Amino acid sequence: MHPRCPQSNPTTVLSPAPTSARDRCVILVICGPPGAGKTTIATALAERLEVRSEPVRLHHSDEFSSRTYEQLYERARADPEDALTIVDGTFYKRRWQTQFDTLEDVRFVHVTASLETCLERNRSRADPIDEQGVHVVYREFAEPDAALEIDTDDCDVETAVGRLERALEAWGWFADET
Repeated sequence: MHPRCPQSNPTTVLSPAPTSARDRCVILVICGPPGAGKTTIATALAERLEVRSEPVRLHHSDEFSSRTYEQLYERARADPEDALTIVDGTFYKRRWQTQFDTLEDVRFVHVTASLETCLERNRSRADPIDEQGVHVVYREFAEPDAALEIDTDDCDVETAVGRLERALEAWGWFADET
């Protein structure tokens, strides 16, 4: 077991925030179908936190070509304890979600949009994935036990990032601020 994020009971209610939120690991898994807006939101959140001088690590599933979710897991486990780790990927299979559930203080953020929106956004990418892939992931997506749901058909990036910042505050990440 990795000392940074030992396994915890996933049904345990969070205790009050420690005096310094940096005393514990916090991992945000931003998941959802292709084209929902995960990467855009994850990147915007990381940039916003960096401007505030918050320690943050961002890992995109696109960085890996094989064993993607195993590599994301290893990266998240290895990140410094005092940094918020943001992991961006579809996580559409339950087994990938379950692997991350073994880490302490993981929060799943489910980013979604209509299939039509996902397809349209995918088409506008510089390097789109096969449309059939979007259909498959959308259809087979195993919805996580999400701490936060963001429907990007109903909000823009700025609103989504604001919701994430408020959630991080509620979860004690900014607890050391006065």
